[in-house]
Amino acid sequence: MRRIQQPGPETPGRIQWAECHGLRFPMTLEAGLPLLEAVRRSFAAAGFVSGTVKLDGLALSPFAYVMPALSQTPEHAAFYTDTFRPAGVARIELGAMTFGLRDGAPFFHAHALWVECDGRRGGGHILPDETIVSEAITLQAVGLDGAAFLAEPDPETHFKLFGPKPSELLGATREGRFFALRVKPNVDFCGALEAFCAERGIARATIHGGVGSTIGARFEDGGVVENFATEVAITTGLIVDDGAGPEAQVDVALVDYTGAMAKGRYRRGDNPVLMTFELVLEVG
Repeated sequence: MRRIQQPGPETPGRIQWAECHGLRFPMTLEAGLPLLEAVRRSFAAAGFVSGTVKLDGLALSPFAYVMPALSQTPEHAAFYTDTFRPAGVARIELGAMTFGLRDGAPFFHAHALWVECDGRRGGGHILPDETIVSEAITLQAVGLDGAAFLAEPDPETHFKLFGPKPSELLGATREGRFFALRVKPNVDFCGALEAFCAERGIARATIHGGVGSTIGARFEDGGVVENFATEVAITTGLIVDDGAGPEAQVDVALVDYTGAMAKGRYRRGDNPVLMTFELVLEVG
């Protein structure tokens, strides 16, 4: 399997996880607000401090983002470009967000593909504080109760990364069985989810959110992304056990460090994580 050496030692437990309750809810974002503040208000109004959001259809202006890039120092296995600020309105075609806390304040991690006002297509990592919601919209969100994504320094990658941590129950009635997950570097993504579900007897689970990176990509239809540094958003995902063990069906959209974009279903057993991959599983 493809592997990228990280600057720090592997940390124990290649899947970080927390079991919790959750709730799907419609998230309405107000036009004119910074994206981070609009999302924070909507999560707070629903009684949550962490969760995931599906970004499809979101219009942004001003808009700021970075793309994956080769690292110029040995401190990181890959890094980011300088900031891009395209003119006009950019509209998200496919995208996902993890929302949580960093340094005690609200923060998000979001990857997407979009179309800019001149028709140019782009993709990358959305910057929270420099991006404004340009049109009111209602999106699909999932709030977590009993767990939260917290950004902490990661000694393996030398980045500050979101990972799930148990948290106090918020007191309101929530539904279902949920798991907040982070898959770590050099672990096959689909295989990790399948093993996680098999160990817990989970026969079916839906993926919510899904923000991370893999070492290039291999798709079921034979498509290949060779460039190793990517920014990935899950578009749809299921884990289903029809009697032969759990099978992950994960569709993604991504951009690599050259700006090339791709979409497709990950080929099982052939897509190791580059830096991190965050997601929420809803059982059933």
